[in-house]
Formats: sequence, C-alpha cells, structure tokens
Amino acid sequence: MSTADIPLQHAVHTLYQDHHGWLCGWLRKRLGCVEHAADLAQDTFMRVLTLRQAHEVREPRAYLSTIARSLMIDMIRRRALEQAYLETLAALPEPLDISPEERALIIETLIEIDTLLDGLGGRTREIFLMSQLDGLSYVEIGRRLDVSVTTVKKHAARALTHCLLLLED
Repeated sequence: MSTADIPLQHAVHTLYQDHHGWLCGWLRKRLGCVEHAADLAQDTFMRVLTLRQAHEVREPRAYLSTIARSLMIDMIRRRALEQAYLETLAALPEPLDISPEERALIIETLIEIDTLLDGLGGRTREIFLMSQLDGLSYVEIGRRLDVSVTTVKKHAARALTHCLLLLED
C-alpha cells in the first residue's frame, strides 16, 4: 500500500465506523430483509472503495444512500429480469429445459443487454427492440409508431452506435 492510500483508508474506515449501522437500518426499512440489507451495505462500501472519493465526502449519509439506492435498483432489476426469465423457462416443454450453467449464462447475458439498453431513450430503445426482437422492418415500425422511416432509421442508428460504443469499452 502506498502512502497516498493511507488517508483514503482512514477516511473509508471512519465512514464505515460512523455510518455502517445507519446504512444497514436504512436499507432494512426499504428491503424488509436483514440479510439483503447487510449485503447491499457491504456492496455500498465496496463501491466507496473503488470510487476512491471517501476523503472528499461532505454529506456522508446522502452519499452512501445515493450509492445504496443505485445498487438496490440494480438488484431489483436483476431479480425482476431473472424472475421473468425463470417464468418463461418454466413455460417451456420439458425437453427444452437447459442446464443450470446455461441458465446462469443466459441470465448474465440478459443483464448485460438490459444494462446496454438502459442508456437509450425510451423511443430509441423501443425502435431497437421492435427491429431486433420482433424483426419488424423500419417501414412497419414507422407505421406502428406513427413516425417517418427516416426517424426510425435515426433512432436505430443511435441505438446501434450506443451499443457498439459500450461494447468497445
């Protein structure tokens, strides 16, 4: 550990010591589960460590609750996505059932796709999904959304560019 990390380590330790209990309680009220609250509190402090900004925090509870809220939303989205996938999977005939490893890979891929699409505006995301998942032509999408084909092409290009840029990162 370098000497430059010592102030950060001290700041994180102090932040943890002073606010961990409060954060666990705050999360427990929102989640209704002690275990999930404890997990998210730990994840919050891990995020604080990776952001390396603990020594700059002026409003610790606002800072921690913002990070925790973001992690909580991610967790809820991930669970909803997984639940929807499992419900769809349960509706499949028995011979099409897949292994737990394949299921985990598919869920991970769906979460990555959801993250990619999260950065798109509503109309752009809708056009992208209609094109990619429903297989609709730009003309048909334009007709359904009551917009020009040029507008559909613009949104489709924006979505593809967005996804490609994120994949490069």
